[in-house]
Amino acid sequence: MRRKKDSLVFSEKKKVLTPGLIKEILSWVFYTIIAVFIASMLVIAFGMKTTVIGESMEPTIYNGQTVFINRVAYLVSSPKKDDVIAFLPNGNSNSHYYIKRVMGVPGDTIQIIDGILYINGEEQSIDDTIYDKMEEAGIAENEIKLTSGQYFVLGDNRNSSEDSRSANIGLVKGTNILGKCWYKTGGTEGDSGFVN
Repeated sequence: MRRKKDSLVFSEKKKVLTPGLIKEILSWVFYTIIAVFIASMLVIAFGMKTTVIGESMEPTIYNGQTVFINRVAYLVSSPKKDDVIAFLPNGNSNSHYYIKRVMGVPGDTIQIIDGILYINGEEQSIDDTIYDKMEEAGIAENEIKLTSGQYFVLGDNRNSSEDSRSANIGLVKGTNILGKCWYKTGGTEGDSGFVN
């Protein structure tokens, strides 16, 4: 009896282009295009980002940090007190986006007396433990009544912030608000994480 030698056999099988294979390839191309389109729409809607300029929001957000902005949040609701927002001052599209904290919403009465913020006549005592006493009251030295679509914003670093107290910024119109800041990344001093 003869022994068969063990040997490797290589054979190439020709692939035949069948209608079923063409259909499968076209379906993969179609679903890939749809996935790229949906991802692009999500980036446009939710993925807007801007870099913080200045120290007005320290220690929450530092100069140079990147902030992601949810541009859809205020399509279904309105900014609330303590939201951190991005806006164009007076709608000036040639300006960089300002990042500030909403302190007063439509219907509120705002005033700063002896460096302390009053909303609807109530002293914001929690502000004393978190924020510095404000050296300048600016236009909020006199009582301000916020009407529909007006917001009063302050920087967290109150004495190094150009905000609603400044006559050139003033009250922020809802139409000038880009969206809600919800996440910060890196930067020179701050860590990454959600914006309070």
